[in-house]
Amino acid sequence: MRYFSAQSAEAASEALVSEPGNARLLAGGTDLLVQMKSGNLNVDLVVDIKNIPGIRDITAEDNGFRIGAAVAGAELGEHADVCALWPGVVEAARLIGSIQVQGRCTMAGNLCNGSPAGDSVPALVAANAIVRIEGPEGSRDCSVLDIPAGPGRTTLKKGEILTSIFLPARPANSADAYLRFIPRTEMDIAVASAAVNLTLDESGTVTSARVALGAVAPKVLLVDDAAKAIIGTKLDDAALAALSKACEAACNPIDDKRGTVAFRTSTAGVLARRAALIAYDRAGESK
Repeated sequence: MRYFSAQSAEAASEALVSEPGNARLLAGGTDLLVQMKSGNLNVDLVVDIKNIPGIRDITAEDNGFRIGAAVAGAELGEHADVCALWPGVVEAARLIGSIQVQGRCTMAGNLCNGSPAGDSVPALVAANAIVRIEGPEGSRDCSVLDIPAGPGRTTLKKGEILTSIFLPARPANSADAYLRFIPRTEMDIAVASAAVNLTLDESGTVTSARVALGAVAPKVLLVDDAAKAIIGTKLDDAALAALSKACEAACNPIDDKRGTVAFRTSTAGVLARRAALIAYDRAGESK
């Protein structure tokens, strides 16, 4: 195995393109190193991107924030302004791994790992976050929703590198929340998860919403019918019931030792309902 420390996105991209064997990027390394050590992944070239300028920065931009691809979860959790603007995204990112892992893991790596159960991904999809990608054909922006292609797979092409994630500005009276179910109290992957992002008017009526589910399909789902179920309501019981039903209808989970199809489906509806109520309370408190 060879190691290359890239000093620019262009250099990293060139290294990936020119490598005929199996090349992998290293940012936090909390997935890559485990996969390599377990013998599940043989790598010919590791391209370290941590030294690319700006890739470890959190930068205010257009009343939102650009999060560098190598920003660790612990660093994100210590940024008061990001926590205030997107609390659900931060709480999702902070659920990745242990305290020790939080010092290294990144949202970008969580996304590019391609797991349907990645904690940060539903929250980023609910936030309508945008990733910046550098590659052989230059720079392009892409919705987080369009990155996962299935378990362990993404839509990134050979030589393309995700360099940052942009969390957009949001209207007044807006908030988000993320919840997951795991068999243990800590350090486990989601059996089902839900993220809800919504905006209220002055009367407390939901005017816009995005609902995303994780671990209940081959990739994270954006459930438009669930959002439609609560728009125009104040999250009364009927609206919450419709939200849960829409989420359950969208699920297409696997049946394994960690959870049955029926359990994952039912749990996704419950989590979406609870996350919506949390986001609603947070949005109301921001008035």
